Amino acid sequence: MDMNNKTFFCSWSGGKDSCLSMYYALKQVGIPKRLITMLIENGERSMSHGLSLNLLKKQSESLNIYLSTYATSWEDYEIKFITALKEIKESGINIGVFGDIDIEDHKKWVKKVCNKTNILEYLPLWKKLRRKIVQEFIDDGFKAIIVAVKDKLLDKELLGRELDKSLIRILGKKGVDLAGENGEYHTMVTGGPIFKNDIEYKLEEKIFFNGYWFQNVSVEGIKQ
Repeated sequence: MDMNNKTFFCSWSGGKDSCLSMYYALKQVGIPKRLITMLIENGERSMSHGLSLNLLKKQSESLNIYLSTYATSWEDYEIKFITALKEIKESGINIGVFGDIDIEDHKKWVKKVCNKTNILEYLPLWKKLRRKIVQEFIDDGFKAIIVAVKDKLLDKELLGRELDKSLIRILGKKGVDLAGENGEYHTMVTGGPIFKNDIEYKLEEKIFFNGYWFQNVSVEGIKQ
């Protein structure tokens, strides 16, 4: 399939990798028509990053891209994701954009679920150097803060810090992967060249859950 000037959806975590992959897809594929985000079973937060539904809606609003969310458990995750892809396919969208970098099992899973729904997967970050991905995210003018860190690998004091070059140096000294591809940390994107406006937010309490420290974030609006 020729991917030029096509519509696509983005598997949206609200973090840097999904954001940067969509940014590249805008240049290389065409028009983003949908964001897909998987939520925890009560539908209040995203599965991996712990972002509130309200925050995700504010990102969607600033991006001017429709958001579709699906509540699930980890046990039913694949079934629910395939359901989401089927609905996307029925709406006329045939290309899916994903932010995976170089973990083969992740790519195999993406190919599996896309093949089951006749969706063409597109991974614009695939096999890029992890350090380069983070540097490009910052250099291209995107803004993000750290919202989750893996306990015993990174200090919870890093929560809420903006992802910039000084923070990258800190991560390097800690000896963790700079892109957090192995789950060392997760981010929340707050602005950048594809956003109409930056998102206003307030840092709330820090929460420990399932081996991670999470930064709870409340959303106050969109900066004008």
